[in-house]
Parts: sequence; structure tokens; C-alpha cells
Amino acid sequence: MAILKSMGKNPWGERLERIKRSPNYRDGIFHNESHTLVMEGIGNFFKIFLKFLNKPKDVKPPRPLPAIRTDLKNLPDGKPVIVWFGHSSYLIKIGGKHILVDPVFSGYASPFNIKSAKSFEGSDVYSPDDMPEIDVLLISHDHYDHCDYRTLLKLDGKVKHILTSSGVGSHLEYWGIDSNKVTELDWQESYEQDGLKFISAPARHFSGRGFARAKTLWASFILQADTYSIYIGADSGYDTHFKKIGDTYGPFDLAILESGQYNIDWKPIHMMPEETVQACVDLKSKVLLPVHWGKFSLAFHPWNEPIERVIAQADKMNVEVLTPMIGEPLTIGEANSSSNWWREV
Repeated sequence: MAILKSMGKNPWGERLERIKRSPNYRDGIFHNESHTLVMEGIGNFFKIFLKFLNKPKDVKPPRPLPAIRTDLKNLPDGKPVIVWFGHSSYLIKIGGKHILVDPVFSGYASPFNIKSAKSFEGSDVYSPDDMPEIDVLLISHDHYDHCDYRTLLKLDGKVKHILTSSGVGSHLEYWGIDSNKVTELDWQESYEQDGLKFISAPARHFSGRGFARAKTLWASFILQADTYSIYIGADSGYDTHFKKIGDTYGPFDLAILESGQYNIDWKPIHMMPEETVQACVDLKSKVLLPVHWGKFSLAFHPWNEPIERVIAQADKMNVEVLTPMIGEPLTIGEANSSSNWWREV
């Protein structure tokens, strides 16, 4: 029964009526700015399914990943600090406030405890109990590797406010989370709290926790606080929206962009690593933090290929890349040590 509950519930009632007024919603679903196919044709679906049943061995690391245990409840004040937990989960402390993005601490990127969606050994060194009081919990979209039912229920008591994309609140309400502390944003809408400003921006992706797709929105976010500006990229294929966002809101002190779980069959919705670097340039960001790797195997490439390809392309384009271990704190605006830790695994 818990498994069925974890699949969530698509928008209904007043929330659905509000969604229908969105300029990005028509014919019963949300749409990307550019025409986007998740996969081309039914033949591709079966081809991908068969590939998932026969993943190569190198999609997972041969040994447990290294990690650093940081006291998250006592991160330093001053310049913004970011701690990455693998994949697309990370904690930002900025202006004395804690922002937790897309936390997945259950050990699985799935409603089921299935081997193919299990986290890498060594990557689960943090739990909801390790988190400080969260001022803003940001959920970019409703996919299982970003919106984790078990994690969200355990975090609920220490979260002051939840910010998410339009329609995702339907899942949260269905799970018993108080709707009064949830704000949903459509693209270009904003939310402000105690010196923090979040602006929802387009991404090129899709949504859905069951067979129905695009009933809720997906988004990237711009975070502005003090004199700092951070781009929270979430999941996205490469497109012109990165340059538009850079021209409108850039330059950024840091761009946090997905770099893994790609495949040529779903290139429109997940960037190739070289495109991740180009997106950073388009955004006019000083530094790139590649995420969406290092915890789950949701594609067919070697587990460490994303970071190697990002670094190779970044060297060509003179882009600074941060490569922290899980749990290693990074300070924006300061020199951060960078190591090729994954080569030692």
C-alpha cells in the first residue's frame, strides 16, 4: 500500500483549475518551449527496456564511494556554502538560511526497492536526521530521483517551507504534507522569503510518476540572495533557454547543472556532458558544479564517464569546474580544492 501511496496523485480540483490557466499548459498537459520527444517511437521504448535489463557492469563503481562527514547543522556563516549528497541532492547555506534541493535519502530512485534504481555503495552517508532546520525545501519536479516520498515524509517536521513547480503540490497534499507551507511556481513566477528570492525558469524535460506524463510542471530556478546569484538547473535537455536565462538573469556565481544519466535516445531531455559545459557558458556563470551523477545508475554509460567528459570539455572552453566528494563543503567565491577522487575508486 505504501508503494502505491508513494506514486502520488496528479492535480485535481482547484489546483487543476489554476493549472489550466497556465500559458504552458494546453490539451491537458504542460509543454516545453521547444517541441520535445521523450523517446522516438514505440520501437525505441522496447529497445531501451531491453537495454535496462542488460546494463553493462561499469554503470556502477567497483568499490564503495568515498565521502566526507560534515556537520551540516554548523556550517559557517558568511559566503554561501554548498554540500552535495550525490545525484541532484544538495544543501545550500546562504544568508544564514538553509535550502535543501531535491533530497533523495531513501537509497532508491524508485517507489520500489529494485536493484537497478539502488544508490551506489558508500553514497548514502547522510540521512534526514543529519539535516539542519530547512528554511526552504526546493523540489524541481516530480520524478522519483528528485521527489522522494520516503525522504520527504521524514523531513517534513524540520521543513519551514516547500517551493516547487506547478502541480507538484498535489503529490505532497496526498502524502499528508500541509499545503499551507507549499508554494508552487509556474515559469517566470517568483517567491521571496527573508532575503532569498527564487525565480522559476524553463527547463527542457518532462514529469510524471506513473504512466501519465506532463500533468505537473518541471523547472529550473534562479536563487538570488545578498550579492550572490546561483542557477539551480535541475533536469534539462540543451536548448536556447540557457542563453535566454543568462541574458536575463546572469551572470551567475555558480551554475549547478545535470551532467549524467544521458543517452542519445533521450538527448532532448537530458544533456550530454559537453552540452552541460556549453550551458554554463550560455548562462554566463563563473563556475560549474556538475550534478546528476555519482549516486544512481539510470542510464547505460560508465558511472564516472559524465565527470570525465565534463572536465575534458571544460578544459577546452576554459570553464572552472568543481568536483567535490559527497559531503565535502564548497564555499562560493573562494578557492575550493578540486580532486579527481573518482579515479581512485
